[in-house]
Formats: sequence, structure tokens, C-alpha cells
Amino acid sequence: MKKYCNATNLKILAIVLMVFDHIHQMFAPVGAPLWLTYLGRPVFPLLLFLAADSFHYTHDRRAYLKRLLVGSWVMTLSTFLLQNLLKNPQVVLMNNAFSTFFVAGLYMSFWDRLVLGIRERSFRKIAGALGLCLVPVLMAAPLLAVAQLSFNPNVPGYVIRALAMVALLVPNIMTVEGGIAMAALGAAFYVLRKYRWAQIGVLAALSALLYLRGGFQWMMVFAAVPMALYNGQRGRGMKNFFYIFYPVHIWALYILAFCLK
Repeated sequence: MKKYCNATNLKILAIVLMVFDHIHQMFAPVGAPLWLTYLGRPVFPLLLFLAADSFHYTHDRRAYLKRLLVGSWVMTLSTFLLQNLLKNPQVVLMNNAFSTFFVAGLYMSFWDRLVLGIRERSFRKIAGALGLCLVPVLMAAPLLAVAQLSFNPNVPGYVIRALAMVALLVPNIMTVEGGIAMAALGAAFYVLRKYRWAQIGVLAALSALLYLRGGFQWMMVFAAVPMALYNGQRGRGMKNFFYIFYPVHIWALYILAFCLK
């Protein structure tokens, strides 16, 4: 199969489909058609596929993960501010793909460290890799602690809300957008990055499970088409564009939806 699409082409495709999806999210109460969100179903797996490929070639992985973590903080704080300053009960903001990419990135790092530890027969490195694997799970501890406090009638509500806000700043396997399934899919794409059809097979299997559960999230399987056409080339590159466009377009659409409610 001749492969025509580079990373830049796929990012542009994902961004266009993502905008359609978020238009439905913000304007469904005023009649935005459901097919707009159908178009957005392939976006998350496609971006995770590109993130897995990008992570492999990133020279400074710590800086890469830091950018995602900062992006996650920005999305969490902006969501809190927007929903409190511009209240629109018809729209629920829960968009934070950065958190999912961050957690998936941790699992990608875990895999590399595990493979290196096994290759070098280093118990210390294997143990360190397994410890890193547990980090996204352990990072849910602050949120669980806040949930436990919420049952205590002696703790004021504003304290619970403040603590919950702080806890949500810590990306973890329980709260990432798309849940553990999307984080695991990103990690699987990375482990299988040399085997394109295996990556597509994992996507198809997860989509089949989602189909059995009902709903339309299974439509993400259509990301297999641009994945199959990917030629492994970077293209012109859009290193920082997504970090800026993603939050800004969500803010703009939410503000517009608030004005039109």
C-alpha cells in the first residue's frame, strides 16, 4: 500500500475533526447535529498514534512530559475558571487530552526502561521501571483522599472543593480524558510502533469492545485509515501549534456557547 500521509497531514486532519466534535459538544443544546461528534471519534486514537511515534524520536523526553503536564494544569485551571465565571449548565467541560498524553507518556517511558533493564539484566533498572508503571495509579491517591474527606461532615464544603481542585491538577489513571482505555491504547501504539497492522489490530479490538458496550465511541476504529496511510515522515512539523490551538479553540467555543445560550 502506497503511503501518502506524513505527521503534519495527520495532525491537520485530527485538528479539523476535533473542531467538529467540539462544536457539537458546545452547541448540541442549540441544535448542533450528532454527526459532528461522529466525525470526532477517530481523533483521540489518531493523536495517540502520532504521540507514540513522536515520543520515540524525542531527544528530551523529560521536557516533552513537562510540556504535557503544564498543558494539563492549564486545562484543569481554565476549566474551573470558565465554568465558575461563565456558568452554562448545558455544557460540561471535561476536555484535557494533555493529561491522557502525559499518562500514556509515562507508560511509554516505563516500557523503554523495562526493555533496557531486561537487556542489561539489571534488577535495579527493572525495579525502577515497575515503580514508574505504578506512578499513574499512585497519583490518584490525593483524589481518593479528598473523596474520603467529603464524607466527613466536619470538613467545610469550600475546603473540599479547594482540595479537589488541587488533586485534579495531578494527572492519574482515574481522571484522564478517555480513561484508562485511551492511556493504555497510547502505550500499546508505542510498544507496537514497528508493527503498523498490529497497532491497527489493537485499535480494532478496543473498538469492538466499545461497540458491544453500546454508544458510538467504537467509530474511533476509522482512525485505522489514516494510520495505514502514514509514511513515518514528520512533514513540516507543528511542534507547538497543538499546545496552543487545543485550549484556545475550546475556550473560544465555550465562551461563544455561553453567549448564545
